Amino acid sequence: MTVINAEGLSGTQALGKRIADALHGTEVIAFFGGLGMGKTTLTRAIAEALGCSDDVSSPTFAIVNEYSARFKLYHFDMYRITSWDDLYSTGFFDYLDTGVLIIEWSENIENALPENTVRITILPGKTENDRIFEIEGLDL
Repeated sequence: MTVINAEGLSGTQALGKRIADALHGTEVIAFFGGLGMGKTTLTRAIAEALGCSDDVSSPTFAIVNEYSARFKLYHFDMYRITSWDDLYSTGFFDYLDTGVLIIEWSENIENALPENTVRITILPGKTENDRIFEIEGLDL
């Protein structure tokens, strides 16, 4: 496990670039962490580092947002997914191996995540804007 202490927004943006540089194009990245921990902020930083020029926002109501960058990027929000039927209705399994999947609220679909999923747990840091990122499954 790699532990990164990110100071403020600039620390999260720097981590997003490091993650983007380590990607091959078909990873599943699962975020774990509470409300306001910076899941969308980190997603935005990864997307920007991959060359995405779109406005990256949380797909809370759409369930998935699709972006074009160096790789296809699929940004999922699983907050409202509570059953296997809900998960199947998102088309989640059809997206596997077609690009980079970034999943917010992965806690809700943990049993459906592929074995080689990159797991990123986001915890509060020393100050209100600092974060601790615990990363498993990705060499940084």
